[in-house]
Amino acid sequence: MAVKVCKFGGTSMADGNVISNVKKIIESDAERRFIVVSAPGKRYSQDVKVTDLLYACHQKLLEDGTCKQAFSAVRSRFQNIVKELNLDFDINSVLDETERRIEQEKSEDFTASRGEYLCARIVAEALNAQFIDSEDVIFFDSDCSFDDKSSYKAISAAVSGVKLAVFPGFYGKDANGKVKTFSRGGSDISGAIVARAVNATLYENWTDVSGFLACDPRIVDSPKNIKTISYRELRELSYMGANVLHADSIFPVRTANIPIRIKNTFRPEDEGTLICPVSRYSPAGSTVTGIAGKKNFTVIFIEKSLMNSEVGFISKVLDVVAEEGIPVEHIPSGIDTMSLVIASDQLEGGKLERVLERIKIAVEPDIMRVIENIALIATVGHGMSSSVGTSAKLFNSIAAAEINVKMIDQGSSEINIIVGVKNCDYEKCIKAIYNGFFK
Repeated sequence: MAVKVCKFGGTSMADGNVISNVKKIIESDAERRFIVVSAPGKRYSQDVKVTDLLYACHQKLLEDGTCKQAFSAVRSRFQNIVKELNLDFDINSVLDETERRIEQEKSEDFTASRGEYLCARIVAEALNAQFIDSEDVIFFDSDCSFDDKSSYKAISAAVSGVKLAVFPGFYGKDANGKVKTFSRGGSDISGAIVARAVNATLYENWTDVSGFLACDPRIVDSPKNIKTISYRELRELSYMGANVLHADSIFPVRTANIPIRIKNTFRPEDEGTLICPVSRYSPAGSTVTGIAGKKNFTVIFIEKSLMNSEVGFISKVLDVVAEEGIPVEHIPSGIDTMSLVIASDQLEGGKLERVLERIKIAVEPDIMRVIENIALIATVGHGMSSSVGTSAKLFNSIAAAEINVKMIDQGSSEINIIVGVKNCDYEKCIKAIYNGFFK
């Protein structure tokens, strides 16, 4: 029998009424056997996510030695959810124990994880399913990396003979036996881990949108829906800011060729977006799959005659930024030039000045200058490599919008072209590229 793993995001857990709809979705398909849930999200625009309430609890605990008052908002949210679901469940005892452990552990990770924990306890009760604590089955090793072998083995053993189970997302246990969380949005990763462990036929990720759009709908009105996208395209778009799915959630399922389908909890009848391996993916005639980008980058431009013949030139420059603990996003280069593209917030606190001075000492460049307030925009699609004139269409669209391109970067795989423009031209550039390829 086919097995589906379903992850439900924060808006899908926002209150008891929404969780009732989630219950109907799960019960409508017997293949949906393993459920991963996030902490309750916002019920309305001015509401506060439960995870943010819990971070505030931790801060109060550090400041005052107790989180009792701050935890009352969390307590109220979960009491209301149980009431709305009309469950015969002693949530107060669970909340009391949770508050006690938060004050005992004094750990930010433990405190932040309790939204998922409490939500999973309630959903398991509503579904009459088995609750499996992720602390017992998802592990991190001594350097805080995900321990895949131990985790997959533990999850597989825990679900053996279980018809329906609920896991809290977002966290696991480190090598010291303490709760450790993934980065924000990490419940997507938890869902992918469970899907890989149980060898699911499909990983359904339920959220508040009907899949991926070709670009940000806040910039372009009603952009095209993406029906099918490859893991590689998704990785590129997620990294550049398309945040429907956590970028790191691809890795566990990709190794087992498990497809992902993005679905809308509030419109379950919508087809959504299917994410699949390249071997099972067809661009369906589309040159470009999607466009995404981010603002606020700094470019350090370096020029030196005969750079290409100087052994170790690039490695010396990269050693400088590595020793400062600064990640580099892109490294466009020419015969006698290279550029470091770095997120601007990585160069704060005097780091930029130190890096420039150290590069001068390390490689003695002829020219070095800094370009700030740059936005990066990625145009992504497998169809680009087999379509004549893709680059011409892209740059003609940008030129027609009278936008000056500051930087160009294209990988040899030809799956994407990244351009750098001024922050102030970001939205205008995305509209121009979208209109060039989709209209």
